[in-house]
Order: sequence, then structure tokens, then C-alpha cells
Amino acid sequence: MATKEKEGDDTPSVADPQSQATNLSEKLTPKAPPPASGAREVGFGIGDKSLAELRSEIDQIDSQLVELINRRAELAQHIGRLKMADGQPAYVPIREDEVLELAVSRSQGPLSKASIQAVFREIISGTRAAEKNYSLAYLGPEYSYSHLAAIHRFGQSVEMIAVNTIPAVFEEVERGHVNFGLVPIENTTDGRIADTLDAFSRSHVRLCGEVPLRIHHCLLGKFKRDAIRLVYSKPQALSQCRNWLAQHLPASQTIEVASTSEAARLASEEPGSAAVASEQAGINYHLRVLARNIEDNPENITRFVVISDRPAERSGNDKTSIFFSIAHTSGSLASALDIFSQHGLNLTWIESFPIPGSRGQYLFFVEFEGHQADTEVQEALGALTQKAARLEVLGSYPQMEPVG
Repeated sequence: MATKEKEGDDTPSVADPQSQATNLSEKLTPKAPPPASGAREVGFGIGDKSLAELRSEIDQIDSQLVELINRRAELAQHIGRLKMADGQPAYVPIREDEVLELAVSRSQGPLSKASIQAVFREIISGTRAAEKNYSLAYLGPEYSYSHLAAIHRFGQSVEMIAVNTIPAVFEEVERGHVNFGLVPIENTTDGRIADTLDAFSRSHVRLCGEVPLRIHHCLLGKFKRDAIRLVYSKPQALSQCRNWLAQHLPASQTIEVASTSEAARLASEEPGSAAVASEQAGINYHLRVLARNIEDNPENITRFVVISDRPAERSGNDKTSIFFSIAHTSGSLASALDIFSQHGLNLTWIESFPIPGSRGQYLFFVEFEGHQADTEVQEALGALTQKAARLEVLGSYPQMEPVG
């Protein structure tokens, strides 16, 4: 279309899209001279060039990259203005993932998939910041797993604000102090995050995205492993590594602290101590990695969710999150859950959560495949409304593959 883009698309409408794509491709392709007679051809015709020649060519490519990245930002800014005029949301995670997947599919190496994604994630983040200075609150401090999940989803150009509690993340969003919040909601080892479910039951913010993050714990310290007497970490991290710690550090005392980042700080200051934390936290506090991937469950994933005051558009591969309460009578829950089966909706998660101050009363948090704008979802929610004492739709959002 000439004046309106697909939601979240950062490739603008132009008079001749194929011509512009060809021109950009030609600009990006290095114009290296052919190798001398008998020279060995490598990569882009590198051959047997001197160090000075190779560095000169890199400088030329860098200059082209800077020009193209800035041109991309200009186009994205124009798209941002079109979306704003149409009242469309600025944050569209499914489009950003499409950009990353397309970049990876076009790469023939030598950069890895993760490296390509990291580069384009920061390009997207910087472009988003050029459109508008977005802000995000997360459960801090820096280099906590919440911080790493935020970087995976938003890049490092967004303004990130670390707060001390999960309710504080919700409060920052509700009061309009930030555009987005990011909180953990469940872990494959430890299950639900109760503070997050409680905050959803009390808040009016909406869930608009998810970040399933692979959690890789490291044992960090400044001393050899046989000198470790104390191991600091967050309770959940210690729980996720309990078997490894029992087998490899049976004489060491585990001490719970507020965060994995705090554990790394303590390990950097106290002789004979270590921390269970991310490798990035170790780098920040100048700690050595004494052991990697010490989590007991190799599929240790914490799912984080993105909250905002605006819903997400349909992507075609969505989930919807709700919570509801029902009468405390025989068969009431089974009858409520049967509604999803009747409408062909696949449940992906269900949790019960006690209602504070109401003995024997529970809220049921449910996630299922589909978007709240889908006809079958609307019909199911309409039927559930007839049975539920309370029903809240937390939001619909694209399903994401684990990262990290």
C-alpha cells in the first residue's frame, strides 16, 4: 500500500521497492579488486592482501554500513510517524522477530546465528530509540536474569530502569513512568512466580509480549573451587542448582540473597566465597567462571512477560492470558475449563492462586492458543463470563521461541 504499512513493518512504501532493494544491496557489497594472478581467493576475494589493504577495505565497508544504518533509521522514523497517525502501537515484537529471522536466513557466515541476531537486535533498538525514547522497568539490579531478558527483547538503546520488586515494575507502568515493564512469570524448575500473579490480580496493566529465556547458571569466584566455603545466590537459582552444588561443593554453605547480581558482588569482595549467577554478572564483577551450566535441568527456562498499557495486535501465532474466579462448588472448575475444549482452544498453562483474605477461594490463571480478537476466543470468553464470578483478560501476544 502507498500510505499505510503492515503493523510494525519497518520497510517503507516506495515507488519502486525492487529498484531500491537492488541499490541498497549493491551499496552493501564490497567492491574488492580481483586478486593478483596466482593469488589464493578467500571469502570476498581477500586473496593475499596486505594488513594495510585489509584494514583499508574494512574502513570502507564500515563507512557504507554507517550510511546504510542511518538510512534505515530514517525509513523507520517515517514508518513510526505513519503508525502514530493511524493510532498503531509502536512495539510490535512479531515484526522485530521477523527482521531477525530474515537477517539470519540471509547470512552465509562466518558470523554465527547468535552474532547476527545480536547485531540486528541493537540496530532495531537504536532505531526504536531514534523514533522515540522508550523506557522499560525491570526487576534489578543490572545483570540479573530480568536485565538479560530485557536486553534480548529490547536491545540496549532503550532506557532501562531497575527497580527492587515485581510490584514496583507494575507500579512504574501504571503510573506512566515507563512505556513497558518486564517481569518473570514462570520457571520450568520452580513453577509460577507468585509475586507476578498477585500483581496481575491487583493491576490494570496489559500483557503484550513474552521472553522465554534459557537460564544458564555459572559458579563464579576469585578462588579455586576447593577453597569455596560460601555460595551466594537468589533462592530460585540455588534451588535450580541444588543437585550440582550437593555433588560438587558438599561442604560449602549456601546463603540466599536478593538477586544473582548481588551474589556476584558479594563473591567479588569476600574471601572463600562464590556466586551462582550469569556469566555476564561475573564479567561485571571481575569474577572467573569456575563452572558453567550448573543448572540441574538442561531445559531450565524462565518465561518473562512484557507489560504495558496497550494491547498487542494479532500475529497469527498468539496466546491469550486470562484469570477468573468461580463459585466454590463441585464440578465448577471442570465445567469452566470444558468451555475451552468445546471451542477448540488449546490450554498451554493453568495455575491456581489463593485470593488474599478469602479462605478457600482461588483465582485461576489460564493461557491458551489464540488471540482475543479471534471469533472462537470471543465466543469462549463470552461463555466463561456466564460461569465466572470474575473474569479479566490480561492480553494476547505472539508466542516466542526460547532465547539465550
